[in-house]
Amino acid sequence: MSDTMRAIAVKGGKGPATSLYVDQIAKPVPAPGQALVKLRAFGLNRMDLLQREGNYPVPPQAPVTMGVEFSGTIDSFGGDTPPDFKVGDAVLGLAYGGAYAEYIAVSTKMLLHKPKELSWEEAAGVPETWITASQALFLIGEFKAGQSVLWHAGASSVSISGIQLAKAEGAKAIYATVGSQEKIDFLEKELGVTKAFNYHTQDWAAEIQKATGGAGVDLTVDFIGATYFQGNLDVAARDGRVVMLGLMGGGKLPDGVNIAPLLFKRVRVEGSTLRSRDEEYQRRLRDTLVEHALPKFCDGTFRVFVEKVFPMEQIVAAHQLLESNTSKGKIICVVE
Repeated sequence: MSDTMRAIAVKGGKGPATSLYVDQIAKPVPAPGQALVKLRAFGLNRMDLLQREGNYPVPPQAPVTMGVEFSGTIDSFGGDTPPDFKVGDAVLGLAYGGAYAEYIAVSTKMLLHKPKELSWEEAAGVPETWITASQALFLIGEFKAGQSVLWHAGASSVSISGIQLAKAEGAKAIYATVGSQEKIDFLEKELGVTKAFNYHTQDWAAEIQKATGGAGVDLTVDFIGATYFQGNLDVAARDGRVVMLGLMGGGKLPDGVNIAPLLFKRVRVEGSTLRSRDEEYQRRLRDTLVEHALPKFCDGTFRVFVEKVFPMEQIVAAHQLLESNTSKGKIICVVE
């Protein structure tokens, strides 16, 4: 068996999408507690774009190769065979990096058995997005049935996952912001969002205040940051929570931001990341996913929306599509 494998690399270490290429590198060797997984597919995430450009703080234990979510089959173990997995098992998983490749060495704490109802491509689009949504909704946002939720970047994979989770857990109302009428129609008709708003043509904060009769929303999940900070405070209900997961709109607040609602409405704002968390925290999130989502993948309640599938060799086109901000759902690469 060869001790090398194909993997996606970046010419010069960082650069535009066109700097991506297929390289030949050493196959990873699993350490004790890890499994070596032969990949069938991997998912793309916005952090990959930032990492490719050299603008993402990669955790020290991450390999140089990008990619954090995947599906495949267990090839071997780095130590004793764990009680819940065996060689040949079909799995999906989350990693600190290294998924843009033919093989990956990953902790068994972050592996899940692949439901037979999911294709390899669908399964590869589950770990990062559904775990991030579960983290924002349940662990940080402390969502409860009967509450309302606002998802910014509503047609992103994390929000699509979170909308389905919130709906299944009894949300009173679900709102979203998106950038096109096509995405509004998708969210309202396909996912049953209460109301979605086009941030290009509508004052989403004013519209949400109108839709809620001034009561606001209990939980907001935000990927935008600075440019949405004031709106998030304005639409927060009393004792509302704002979970910040990204800074697509920048990290420096504009002049004139009024933080009074933080005090008078007792709003809690909390930021979070996933990739920098330790394995035990990520294992807890995996178990949350198993509890809230896995059975619903099996019975068809939850769907993994895949926008497009590319061969690994077309990674440049895959990254360019993700950068275009036109996709709804996951972009997946398959490893032939």
